[in-house]
Amino acid sequence: MRQIDILLTETLPGGHDPFVHGDLRVQFHRWTWASPLPLLDGQPWAFVDWVLPEMSGLELCRRLRCDPATEQAHVTMILEEDEAEAKRRALRAGADDYIVGPVDRGAVLDRVLSVQIPERETPGRTLQLGNLSLDLAALQARWKDTPIALMPNELRLLRYLMEQPGKVFSRGQLIAALGKNDQPIDERTVDAWVSRLRRALREVGAGYPLRTVRSLGYVLDKP
Repeated sequence: MRQIDILLTETLPGGHDPFVHGDLRVQFHRWTWASPLPLLDGQPWAFVDWVLPEMSGLELCRRLRCDPATEQAHVTMILEEDEAEAKRRALRAGADDYIVGPVDRGAVLDRVLSVQIPERETPGRTLQLGNLSLDLAALQARWKDTPIALMPNELRLLRYLMEQPGKVFSRGQLIAALGKNDQPIDERTVDAWVSRLRRALREVGAGYPLRTVRSLGYVLDKP
C-alpha cells in the first residue's frame, strides 16, 4: 500500500486518524520544529501555517528544504489571507503551493488527493553510520558484511536512531515517533526494544553504539 505522511504544524480539526482510500494510506502527524521528526514511511508532505509560535512559516519552510529528511517533501503553506505578495513569498521560500486557512481534515485530504502525486519508482536508500548500514528497500541491517537479524520494532527503532545519530530520545519520544501512540504501550516497552537491538548488534561484533543516557533516554553514538 502506498503511503503519504503529512506533517501538520497545528492540530487538525476533524482528527488525525489515518485515512485509507483504495491503495493509498494518508498518515497525519502533529509536529513542531522543536520536536524530532516522526518516522516517515511514505511520501512526505507538510502543511505549514504562516504564523507559528517558534518561528515564521516561511522560515520553517526554508528549514524543511535544507533537511535531507524533508527536502523532497511537498510543502503547502497555509496563508492567513488571500494576498498575492504572501503567495509569492511562500513560493520563494520553497513551498510547492498554498491554501488559505483555516483548514480542516477535509480540506487537507482534498488538496492531497487532488494533486494526485504519480506513483514512481525510487532508488533504494541506504543509511550508513560507520560500518553499520541499513538498506531501507530490503529492510536489512548489516554490520560490515554481516546481516543483523531484527524484528520489525527493532528495525524501525534502528532506522529512526540512524537517521538522527548523536541525538538523545526519551522513551515517550520514541513511542510517538514510531507510531505507537494509538496503542496502550508502557514506556518500559522501549527498554525491551533497546535490549533486543543491543543484543543483535553485539552478536555481529558491532559493540555498544546504542547508549543509555541516565534519566533522559537513549542515543545511537556517531562512530
